[in-house]
Amino acid sequence: MTKAIFMLYRRPDMSGDEFRDYWRNTHGPIVAKMPGLKKYVQNQSLMTEEGEPPVAGIAEVYFDSVEDMQDALSSPEGEAALADLPNFTDAEKTTTVIVEEVDLV
Repeated sequence: MTKAIFMLYRRPDMSGDEFRDYWRNTHGPIVAKMPGLKKYVQNQSLMTEEGEPPVAGIAEVYFDSVEDMQDALSSPEGEAALADLPNFTDAEKTTTVIVEEVDLV
């Protein structure tokens, strides 16, 4: 299983609630349409005593292989998902890591 992890930072002009709402209700359905997508998880950061955390959330998208992931991201649906990121994230800070998940427990 291949997974891409996106560290998301919210746009500075959006509140945390606006970011989470857009991510879940607008961006989520766009991502869900990508071909070959096996699983999509949104890890939404919680408010702490110090306030909003610097990372607004971590997205995980799962595919059977790197090739399936590349095909999905280059599809019209994948391109739409990537093009939507600036609508709610600080795209200059957002980072991506591609990993192979290894379950230990």
